[in-house]
Amino acid sequence: MSAKARVLFFWDYDTQWGGDRSRSPTGPKNWGQSEFENTAKLLEIHREYGVKACFAVVGAAALAGKRPYHDAAQIREIFAAGHEIASHSHRHEWLPGLSESALRETLRSSKDALEQCIGAEITSFVPPYNQPFDYSAGWSWSRSERREAKEDRTDLRRLCDTLSATGYRFCRVGYQPIFERLANAIFGPRPSPCKQLVRIGGVNCLRVINPSGFGACADQLLTQLDLLGGWGIFHGHPHSLTGDSSQNEKLLRPLLRKIQQLQTQQRIEVIVPAQLPVPPRNEALCHIAQRVLA
Repeated sequence: MSAKARVLFFWDYDTQWGGDRSRSPTGPKNWGQSEFENTAKLLEIHREYGVKACFAVVGAAALAGKRPYHDAAQIREIFAAGHEIASHSHRHEWLPGLSESALRETLRSSKDALEQCIGAEITSFVPPYNQPFDYSAGWSWSRSERREAKEDRTDLRRLCDTLSATGYRFCRVGYQPIFERLANAIFGPRPSPCKQLVRIGGVNCLRVINPSGFGACADQLLTQLDLLGGWGIFHGHPHSLTGDSSQNEKLLRPLLRKIQQLQTQQRIEVIVPAQLPVPPRNEALCHIAQRVLA
């Protein structure tokens, strides 16, 4: 990969599994049906601008059944269009609250269901809600996760160890070092490219710095990528394409147009996680893998 900057575009395909497990103060949401309808439109839009994406799919959506929870045929259509399919857990679980065995089960179940559906290996993972945030090695601590999930919680290190042991090679992560969190609280969000991949527990990780959506923050990130290089993530939810948030189509199209132009000029490169180098084997992790898979 020789391009100056690298862009990854994600769609978190929750279906009604995610709607039922919404952590919003207003409770569950009924966006399941719009997830499928808007995804059909997204495939046309991405084809129009020549931008490939990674669709992070809840594994249960690939099982037999009907909308608004299941649509294996659409998942195969996404894959056939040249986009990557990643796991988004099995039923959109809140990972910090899972024990080690429950975490292992959702990772395995989702991977197996999606692989059976598309007939190809699943190597990438996107955690629901971008959590866990708790990662002491990255100077990131989450009081809410520790308070709600208690002692037997899944932090980022446990997640990545288990991902590596179950055959994944990439994870999109959302932790935020405390000094960065303080700066954002004082000065407001300042999207900037990631300088490099981070390897945690045997998997490649790339950190989400900008909020979801395609408005001013996304445009600023793209400008910074063009000027400075590095890595940048853009992400949204199909069910929000027709809403009034920053993830709507009216903001998406101008951003994709700019990405297309920069890509044509070879100033950026759009990739999917499966194109990243395979993380080098670390023998020190073998005992962890054996314990996790036992």
